[in-house]
Amino acid sequence: MTKVFTEDDLLPLSALQHLLFCERQAALIHLERVWAENSLTIEGKHLHERVDSGEGESRGDLRIARGVALRSLRLGLSGKADAVEFHRGPEDVWLPFPVEYKRGRPKKHRADEVQLCAQALCLEEMLGVSVPSGALFYGETRRRLDVAFDAALRLVTEQAAARMHEILDSGVTPLPVREPKCDQCSLLEICMPGAPSSSVQRYLDRALRSEP
Repeated sequence: MTKVFTEDDLLPLSALQHLLFCERQAALIHLERVWAENSLTIEGKHLHERVDSGEGESRGDLRIARGVALRSLRLGLSGKADAVEFHRGPEDVWLPFPVEYKRGRPKKHRADEVQLCAQALCLEEMLGVSVPSGALFYGETRRRLDVAFDAALRLVTEQAAARMHEILDSGVTPLPVREPKCDQCSLLEICMPGAPSSSVQRYLDRALRSEP
């Protein structure tokens, strides 16, 4: 039987991107509530703040809504779309097309695509319409990349949501593994992937005890 989540169960859409980048990072952020900024996260935050604060637009057969609240009780996710374009379709039906803004450039992994696909799945559940595609806009290249939400991407997205809930339900943070991508992570000094796991646990214990 398929589980239907309640409002209290919903995880942020951004957790899927964290998960696809690193399961340990996702657990540190969403299970242990650990966070740290670096230049990359700050630039990303400023970009999203500018986009979300913009006003909607309407011209001809196109309407654009910004900072759109999303949720899916089927996947147990909630969050916000940077922008959703609504294109006028047959019989004056307005068809949603989510657009996500990213500060860098297209990545080798599919984390950005999964996050965008999750937004589409939320829109489908909320509006009862099909959302076959969307787009990622990258600030570094200043280009928009169209993304088709095919069966394979939808499956990866649903599996990522299920895995994220599984990690949180288990209450267990995956052990650190040192990889080249760790150098881009804002949690590098907290995660300490090159240190013995006992050292990491002692660090986190001290950090938790020091909280007010």
